[in-house]
Amino acid sequence: MSGIKERILGAVTIMSEEDAQKVWDLIQTTFSLANLEEVVPDAEETAVLEAYHAGVDEYQPVISHEELLKELGL
Repeated sequence: MSGIKERILGAVTIMSEEDAQKVWDLIQTTFSLANLEEVVPDAEETAVLEAYHAGVDEYQPVISHEELLKELGL
């Protein structure tokens, strides 16, 4: 067994069950994300993104980022 695997096992054996669950969730998320396939936007989605980036009013937010943060109390 490699040194890193030994260190991981050692850390897991002394951590709380709650922390071990967090580590397990992180491992699952990491490997799940690594196996995702890229989804290419269709023509309509691409057109909407281009309109947003071009500043077309119809595709711009009706509330500013700062206003949204204030509204959410952040």
